[in-house]
Amino acid sequence: MKRSFYAWTGLLCLVAFSCNSERKEKQPDEVHEQVTQVNALTSTSYQTIEHFGASDAWSCQFVGLWPEQKKRAIAELLFSQQNDSNGKPDGIGLSLWRFNIGAGSAEQGEQSGINDEWRRAESFLNSDGTYDWDKQAGQVWFAQTAQEFGVEKLLVFPNSPPVSMTRTGKAYAENGQSNLSFEKYDAFGVYLAQVIKGLQSKGLEVDYISPVNEPQWDWSDGGQEGTPYWNNEISGIVKALDKALTAEGMDTKIDIAEAGKINYLYEQADKEGRGNQITDFFNESSNNYIGDLTHVGNAISAHSYFTTSPHEAAVKRRAQVKSAMNSLEGRNFWMSEYCILGDNAGEINGSGRDLGIDPALYMARVIHNDLTVAQATAWHWWLGVSPYDYKDGLVYIDYQKADGNYYESKMLWALGNYSRFIRPGYKRVGVTIDGKEGQSPELLVSAYQHPEGEDVVYVMINSANKEVEVNLSLDGSEISNTTLYLTSKDKDLTPVDQVDNSSALIIPARSILTVITKP
Repeated sequence: MKRSFYAWTGLLCLVAFSCNSERKEKQPDEVHEQVTQVNALTSTSYQTIEHFGASDAWSCQFVGLWPEQKKRAIAELLFSQQNDSNGKPDGIGLSLWRFNIGAGSAEQGEQSGINDEWRRAESFLNSDGTYDWDKQAGQVWFAQTAQEFGVEKLLVFPNSPPVSMTRTGKAYAENGQSNLSFEKYDAFGVYLAQVIKGLQSKGLEVDYISPVNEPQWDWSDGGQEGTPYWNNEISGIVKALDKALTAEGMDTKIDIAEAGKINYLYEQADKEGRGNQITDFFNESSNNYIGDLTHVGNAISAHSYFTTSPHEAAVKRRAQVKSAMNSLEGRNFWMSEYCILGDNAGEINGSGRDLGIDPALYMARVIHNDLTVAQATAWHWWLGVSPYDYKDGLVYIDYQKADGNYYESKMLWALGNYSRFIRPGYKRVGVTIDGKEGQSPELLVSAYQHPEGEDVVYVMINSANKEVEVNLSLDGSEISNTTLYLTSKDKDLTPVDQVDNSSALIIPARSILTVITKP
């Protein structure tokens, strides 16, 4: 039966009134349901964090020779653990610094075959077999300054043996084959031990040495110093280096194998003879076993490149790393290098410098997955200082060797949400969100406890386009006495106040919030 316009209008008004009345009655419950409950569980503990780091390649060879005020300001951003008068951190307080041992392509100049001058590097070893400890002066300055700022660990790594030892006479390989012949392993080990001694003469104690870097890649294009290795070659080099360190009475530990992708640790993948490195190096029945050597460290390392998207696949790969590491009692996994490469399943592209929040949030999600799923005890970014139009730096500079401007990135401060407050010795503890352990990629939360129980640090990543309201608790009890630091579109690890002194925290859209509470 057809109703009149007015009859329909009256009916719609009645329905609207009823709906509005119902909405008003349910509003308090709906608001309550929108508050996310986050609880840290100190009774559930995981890995102990060893360090957060970055490397001096390739820029610090030049920037370390810049005017004092500028290079020290850059160093402060990377290394400082101090705050300014407003309580804002002066820097991100890295706890490890990676020093690139050059192969001598810089001395070869254009004859090196490496077109980009910034990716050539000096060598301490002269062509006549003597050493010049005044080489790599800019990098030495950064390492010494890191030590002054309280950076606890120094790791050194060559991308290539010195050119006087390589098969090609250059710092990069040919045809995807190792650029170091077997008969040079002992000489290479002695050389690396001498570099450690030379740095000691500069007041630098070397805690770790990584003798190989991304051995799965061909390194045949002359884009930078580098060489591939088979696993049996890595084993031989490590044995030679262990012998040389023992002969010198050194305590430096050997870090292997800086795999180019994390899956090379637990499967052969596309690199037969260069993958499955956990088993190959640490299973006693393997021909390449090195787990009993005095100087081999307690970790195995890999890089997170090309394994970070999409989220579900990234989590799965990291769970496989953790599962494989379960067979190595007393050994840890280090995520020892990462920057944003490739197109990442369309989520973000590595090309193009971006100082803003988008790459910072992506980086933070990678850190979260590496720490909470793979249970990495160390996390290292690639370039501490970058001149490139790429998402590879913490601090960016003009592409100028002698002097220039520098620029802070949100990626710097995103890493600082972790590195500045989660110090070596902190232990990761359990977290539930709304009573569950599983987490949505839009809100990721992890928590870490001081070794003496003095404080607990929460790091919360809100990748959504809307703010999130959170109730924080510790072992089921509401927390107070908190300090908050926010990295967002408008904030750079800036201390912020809790909203209206309420028990709930507001995490702004697309931001990272670190909360420190003292139990």
